[in-house]
Amino acid sequence: MNIGMIEAAARRLEGHALRTPLLSSPFLDEIAGRHVFVKAECLQHTGSFKFRGGWSAVSALQPEIRARGVIAYSSGNHAQGVAMAARAHGAPAVIVMPSDAPRVKIENTRALGAEVVLYDRATGDRDAIGAALAEDRGLTLIKPFDEPQVIAGQGTTGLEIAEQAAALGVDTAEVLVPCGGGGLTSGIALALAARAPGLTVRPVEPEGFDDVARSLAGGRIERNARLSGSICDAIVTPSPGEITFPILSRLCGPGLSVTEDEVLAAMAAAVTRLHIVVEPGGAVALAAALFRPHEMTGEAVIAVCSGGNVDPAILARALVTRGG
Repeated sequence: MNIGMIEAAARRLEGHALRTPLLSSPFLDEIAGRHVFVKAECLQHTGSFKFRGGWSAVSALQPEIRARGVIAYSSGNHAQGVAMAARAHGAPAVIVMPSDAPRVKIENTRALGAEVVLYDRATGDRDAIGAALAEDRGLTLIKPFDEPQVIAGQGTTGLEIAEQAAALGVDTAEVLVPCGGGGLTSGIALALAARAPGLTVRPVEPEGFDDVARSLAGGRIERNARLSGSICDAIVTPSPGEITFPILSRLCGPGLSVTEDEVLAAMAAAVTRLHIVVEPGGAVALAAALFRPHEMTGEAVIAVCSGGNVDPAILARALVTRGG
């Protein structure tokens, strides 16, 4: 993985991905006690940064291989990104999704023309299911994070952050990124190391599912004891990837974790102060920026809001319980 791959992905994404804004609000600054900038990837196509990686991976395939079809496993955002990219390229798509994924994500994936195969997150092995289907049907597997072309696509978010921060005169800041397997986090870290070395990436996870933070602290890959039971379903993964972990170890600062209450409060703040809808997994970085200010340094922080495909009941819960 290198900056050249990310720049190549950016060229393939040009005219297809949205350049999402870097937002701010004095109300959020007051809560955090520093300037807070929000990279609103919840406004990306399919409501998530995952469109970048999906398009990057599908567009990089040889035409004859792409025509046979692709397969991916995802709780919903990677699913939709790959499905939309595959449809645009005229390729069939099969998506393996946990049965407890938000209904809106399952329905949206089907609406984008993909075949959805459901499995039990607690007892099923999505890697095994995906590998078996890929072999049986001759499909190309596009992994959600431990795949170079996916990481390259996600890294284009970092190229935009570098340019937008520079335009605002921000050359030193911690960049907080929602982290599951590490595709977005490692891609942004690679991009910023090359284009804005004063911006330091820190992964953020929900409490109880902080495998990346523990892995970084211990110097080796750690696994989560549980794979379900969090409202932050989009970033609940077994462990960081074999490709992503070395990048995270080399380029990222210590991991952060936040509570579900903090996530709900951040979701409400995003709606009321920035007028954007952010799903729980996509709101963890904003939650850390707002409610864990003592765990970071500097006058500014950049939080990536990575997705907005929230279950309406969860959004209502955030707004009602947090006074939004």
